[in-house]
Amino acid sequence: MASTACIPPVPAPQGAVGLRDRARGALLGLAVGDALGAPAENMKPSEIRARWGRITGYVAENPAGTDDTEYAIFSGLLLARYGSALTPVDVETAWHEWIADREEGPFRGAGFSERGTLENLRRGLAAPISAQHRHAWSDGLAMRAAPHGVFAAGRPAEAARLVAIDGSVSHEGEGIYGGQAVAAGVAAAMTGAPAVVVVASALAVVPDDSWTARCLRRAMTAAHRGERAVRSAVVIGGYPWTDLAPEAVALAFGAYAAADGDFTDAVLTAVNMGRDADTTAAVAGALAGATRGVDAIPAEWAAAIGPARGTCLPTMAGHHVREVADLLTHAARGVPHGPEGEPRGPESAPRGPEGALPRSPYPPVPDIGTAAEVSS
Repeated sequence: MASTACIPPVPAPQGAVGLRDRARGALLGLAVGDALGAPAENMKPSEIRARWGRITGYVAENPAGTDDTEYAIFSGLLLARYGSALTPVDVETAWHEWIADREEGPFRGAGFSERGTLENLRRGLAAPISAQHRHAWSDGLAMRAAPHGVFAAGRPAEAARLVAIDGSVSHEGEGIYGGQAVAAGVAAAMTGAPAVVVVASALAVVPDDSWTARCLRRAMTAAHRGERAVRSAVVIGGYPWTDLAPEAVALAFGAYAAADGDFTDAVLTAVNMGRDADTTAAVAGALAGATRGVDAIPAEWAAAIGPARGTCLPTMAGHHVREVADLLTHAARGVPHGPEGEPRGPESAPRGPEGALPRSPYPPVPDIGTAAEVSS
């Protein structure tokens, strides 16, 4: 069972960063971390040092987000349309209409969990059966979980509920828990909560005896000793794949905690630990960007992030993470967005009778009290 301990509300600090700036910080921070970490993906720290020394900025000639960013945009656009009424049917239909039933980009659906999901959907399997493949424990949900925390700012339990619905098509077990930890952490960070509360919010929504929770606790115990200690405490030595959700999520939170929420330090710590560096840096960037706001992201890093190229998901081409952040901010406030703000990818998402949004079959989940009212 997940912890039921109540986390004390966090008062909004004087001159608090606005909700829109935190939303933009979270999603732009995700894209920046993704682009910084992509060249170091699947590498060991020794290999990173041998090639670049310590990475302190972009090492790619044309830095850009990878599948992590494009899938986060995908989930963000879907959530902006349905909000708290999101259902597994909505998610499954979007996977068909925006990915599975269209021509894929060069990444061909991205990682192992995405490939397994697409193959199952194309065989006619529906959620949750579509998530029954060999990599349902991957960090593929964690990499697209931040938008749920942005939408449910200050409501970690609701963020965790929504991301589990999103993940029901593609993930099971630890894969779901990893996504829930990230979504809840971002939701808490959107209030400007200190790192200890952000981490506690993540732990509160996953089972105490889960692999994800154990890895998170080990990372937090080691965080004050820096990145090498975090990596040693978490990495599954000898395992050939780097996309294990418990490992990747713990490395990301460990980097964030070791940096005490500082954006630059959090992201570079995640990058230089290697392993699934684009995802760990993306998650650390989302957490730190939500905590400190968009202005905490170095200007030269932010400037390099343009609209998605559609390399993995052609239907996401042209969307910018800032656009998605603004859509989610409006959706969270219940503010309708007109034709100019209407998501271009989700135009064919299903609607209920006469265009109404379908009701969620899930009961509302009470919050755990992580945040006070979020300033706008």
